[in-house]
Amino acid sequence: MRGSLTSLERQNAIADAEGLERILDEDDLSDRIAHGLLVPLPASEALSVNADLPEHHRYCRPWTARFLADLARDHAAQFHGPLEVSSAVRTVAYQKHLMGVNGNAAPAVGDIVSPHLTGATIDIAKKGLTRQEIGWMRAWLIPLQAAGKLDVEEEFQQSCFHITVYKSYEPARPASSIARARKPGQPGLAQPGLAQPAAAQPRPAQSRVRPALSDMAAGTPLLGR
Repeated sequence: MRGSLTSLERQNAIADAEGLERILDEDDLSDRIAHGLLVPLPASEALSVNADLPEHHRYCRPWTARFLADLARDHAAQFHGPLEVSSAVRTVAYQKHLMGVNGNAAPAVGDIVSPHLTGATIDIAKKGLTRQEIGWMRAWLIPLQAAGKLDVEEEFQQSCFHITVYKSYEPARPASSIARARKPGQPGLAQPGLAQPAAAQPRPAQSRVRPALSDMAAGTPLLGR
């Protein structure tokens, strides 16, 4: 679960295959919010949002919101406390700023950039979580990664779980049951038969930054690093 160039490349390749464009600036972000391409983080008693996260950046893709609600619900049922989202959607302009203050920040432009720029990625803070909770998080996330529903990187410098959720999330059965589908005595291992991670698809030749309406044409529902 440690971050790697291979993981970052895969997150970018799948974002391209799913037709997700990188968000340029605050005007571009506002346009996508207005068209329902991004929805508010599903804050609740089970899921808090870091107070330092700008209001305008407390948004994500609809399937990422569903994932957060599922994760927070299952965590609260087990530990009776909330998880915290420390980062969500970012713009290219904001990522360039982060690169100047955070040496761990991924690039804002180029072939391999921060997946946060698509709105499909969120960070869950590890600060305040017990060892038991961190172990539970790993066991909950690894089977979903093995099933190709998401990619997760456990970051230690920034102390968070960096999670990119794919459109294939929206499980036919509850996420908790998928996460528990593993051999007895092998926590965190996917049960044989679960789909393997989706193969990285070649990136299209055209620019990856287009107007928000291109996301609609690509079939998007209207609703760390």
